[in-house]
Amino acid sequence: MFSQRIKIALKQHISDYLSLYTFVTGLILMGIIFGAIVVNCLSYESKSNLLHYLQQFFGELAQHQIAEPQALFKESFLHHFQLILLIWVLGLSIIGLPVIFLLVFIKGMFLGFTVGFLISQMGSKGLMAVLVSIFPQNLIILPNFLFIAVLSVAFSLKMIRQLLMRTRKHPLLPQFINYAIVLAAVCFVAVIASGYESYLSPALIRIFIS
Repeated sequence: MFSQRIKIALKQHISDYLSLYTFVTGLILMGIIFGAIVVNCLSYESKSNLLHYLQQFFGELAQHQIAEPQALFKESFLHHFQLILLIWVLGLSIIGLPVIFLLVFIKGMFLGFTVGFLISQMGSKGLMAVLVSIFPQNLIILPNFLFIAVLSVAFSLKMIRQLLMRTRKHPLLPQFINYAIVLAAVCFVAVIASGYESYLSPALIRIFIS
């Protein structure tokens, strides 16, 4: 019964914000494509230096010389939390919309650059590294990121309509409380993603390296 209600609510949510999801997803895809193109624009020296650092990281990981999983978890979650909180705060401001869209594009660009660099420099091994170390956690991170970005944009647009156009049909406080609950839910999902990045991903990469 509870799961059925969640499915109905999720279906209604996607229906209500389908245009925003389409736009934000398009921005991420554009960022991914742009990031992959940037890889080809790098000089040979830059590519060699990046590949050296990457091989050094893999070597340290194979020899268990990287930080403990607890430290990795703290660093990973702090990174996700800062980005989520920034987008959430931007959703509270009228002028935050373009910055949210820029962050979405940059998120896609970094992902596209990372995937493009690994595959272009390591070939099939790079593809395997992507499938092991990048693809699984992004199945959690990207939908979570899309969700908070869309809700922040929607909340900002709602504030613009209610504060500037004086069409305040609903009080702002309950809406703000719901918006805060969304932040808590997204942070909980970020904890799961950070747990994968810190505990499971390094172990899978070690298997891949061996």
